[in-house]
Amino acid sequence: MTQLVIPTPEAMAELGATIAKQLGPGDLVLLNGELGAGKTTLTRGIGEALGVRGAVTSPTFVLARTHPREGAPLVHVDAYRLSSALELDDLDIDFASSIVVVEWGGGLLDGVAESWLTIDIERPRGGDADAEVEPRTVTITGHGARWDRLEWLDAARH
Repeated sequence: MTQLVIPTPEAMAELGATIAKQLGPGDLVLLNGELGAGKTTLTRGIGEALGVRGAVTSPTFVLARTHPREGAPLVHVDAYRLSSALELDDLDIDFASSIVVVEWGGGLLDGVAESWLTIDIERPRGGDADAEVEPRTVTITGHGARWDRLEWLDAARH
């Protein structure tokens, strides 16, 4: 587990770019955090670093959006309205050949994956109402042998 303080949306996108350097076909990233925490900003940073075609936007109304690129596509899922791993499976995502980022997917990965990264993003509670930007606390936890070691995140600490 690694914990970081991310001061700005630009830094959140940079963290996404750092994570993208580690991702390949079959990788799954689970994002948790309340509305406005920075989940889509992080995913946008991942997408830009991977060189996806088109803009990465929230897939709220379509549930899953595939972003083509050279190599494994990025599949961005909004699982907010899903209630089970079975419903996630019903989206018919090719997990083995794609890089998949799932927002709001807590508790939905049973039987879907053996290995994934969980990224929890926390906004300050009762923060400065006049502040335009407030830092986020990001906790990254690896699950499974693929993510046993997270030392590559050291660059994001600086």
